[in-house]
Amino acid sequence: MIDFRYHVVSIVAVFLALAIGIVLGSTELQGTTIDVLRNTSQQIKNQYDATHARNVELNQQVSADQAVAQAGEARLLDGLLSAQRVVLVNAPGAPSSVVTGVTSALHQAGATVTGQVNLQPKLLDTSQNNQQFLTQLVQQLAAPGAVPGNGTGLQQAARLLGSAILTKSTDANSSTSGSRSGASSATSARTILERYAQAGLLSISGQPSVPATLAVVVTPSSAPADGVSDPANQGLITLAQQLDAAGLGTVVAGSAGGSGSGSVIDALRGSAAAGQISTVDYADTVTGQIVTVWAMADALAGRKAASYGPQSADSAAAPSPAPTPSASTIIAPSSAPHGKNGRTATAGKHSATSSPSAKSSRGGS
Repeated sequence: MIDFRYHVVSIVAVFLALAIGIVLGSTELQGTTIDVLRNTSQQIKNQYDATHARNVELNQQVSADQAVAQAGEARLLDGLLSAQRVVLVNAPGAPSSVVTGVTSALHQAGATVTGQVNLQPKLLDTSQNNQQFLTQLVQQLAAPGAVPGNGTGLQQAARLLGSAILTKSTDANSSTSGSRSGASSATSARTILERYAQAGLLSISGQPSVPATLAVVVTPSSAPADGVSDPANQGLITLAQQLDAAGLGTVVAGSAGGSGSGSVIDALRGSAAAGQISTVDYADTVTGQIVTVWAMADALAGRKAASYGPQSADSAAAPSPAPTPSASTIIAPSSAPHGKNGRTATAGKHSATSSPSAKSSRGGS
């Protein structure tokens, strides 16, 4: 039989071992553990410092690249869109940096910007009631047979909008009356835009009722919550398709931050429209704005559409070969007046180097 003294000795041994463990853990082993933690912490700090230094270096490189692009913008764009008229169609939440930057680049290319059409969320609302409303509105404004009464309300409304603000004719004098295919002979483009504005579908600035030959659709500054399948994405793609059919070409442009996964540009890349409409996903930079103009020049020349930008899903950073600017005279930097964002203005008569007629057979029907 085990006596009481054995139990006492066993209990004392257990507590003694526990005490020894505590002492060793707080003295001998503590130094080793702290050394390991210190070494790990230093490694992480070294990695952070190296990454931070690399980020600073890359940011400086990007800034230098943008400065070079800005310095050469006039020579890279001069005359590319001479005799062309361009309308900007801005989606809800379109970033002003893209709108102003692309507008400046278009001026550098010799284009006339007729105005801006600022879309409202109601136009892209896919609810049944709103689609019925859009269909009824189109029926009120369009001449019988001029705008086919098929498709969703948005498709019909986008088709009529395209006929009001775009044309395939480069002769502005022949179409400034405001009546073109799709619009009633008694209903001017101005009236269509006014009715759309009264219905809360859009607002305008400038004179978009003067028909443009080209369109730039500026996408929102962020992707919608539902990703590529979001109704707003699909609505903008439908709109871009109708604009592209009404004029000589349409380019969809967005900011780098708003053109990633789930954005309308991401959705367009994977749609049937990717073969007809080029996209530029860094148009908030000078480089991206130059590429936007190049993509429009390619559309005029009937070249294949592509997705341009630095993302892995893009087909290229820019069109290759790049469109060739005209040989018109450019004012020397020392005496040149400056436009917005410090860009150098060009002077002299521009001569287009790409053929506008080529677009008539490129997705124009």
